[in-house]
Amino acid sequence: MTELGSVTWPPAPIKTERLVLREPEPRDRAAFIELLASPEVHTYLGGPRPRDELERELPGTPQRWPGSFVVELDGAMIGQILLRRATGHSRPAAAGKADLGYLFLPRAWGFGYAAESCAAALDWFDGVLPGEPVVLTTQSANVGSMRLAAKLGFTEVERFQAWDAEQWLGLRSPQTPSA
Repeated sequence: MTELGSVTWPPAPIKTERLVLREPEPRDRAAFIELLASPEVHTYLGGPRPRDELERELPGTPQRWPGSFVVELDGAMIGQILLRRATGHSRPAAAGKADLGYLFLPRAWGFGYAAESCAAALDWFDGVLPGEPVVLTTQSANVGSMRLAAKLGFTEVERFQAWDAEQWLGLRSPQTPSA
């Protein structure tokens, strides 16, 4: 995955009704470790990373790059949204397009935070790169992620086998910002 191109980064924090999308900060390190070490979060992502390995390897300030947003609720990180260019994607329908990914701590599940923050990130994306499609890949067994994809306007392009499971590839047609 590569950067989004000529996007000015970081943008001003993006505020929704309940959340703030912003760049990672040193205070987010513990939440990143929790997120990356969580068996629940990584059920459909190949499994969690060992906590002790993350403690050793994760820098004091989690990596910052264009399209990487921390999702904050009441001053604390609850998740991460990634918008990256899918240059190395194995599926031709996704190659070179922007790819949406998200991870949320289990305590934040079921409150609509993923939908709210992903919609805000996609609105930002539409404003800085108008007319660009976005793809999303998830395991078809991940019912919550499939519901979220539909809610965000992704439609199925194909299903394929990878990582010993059926994967779903969705496409969100280019949006143009309203004047």
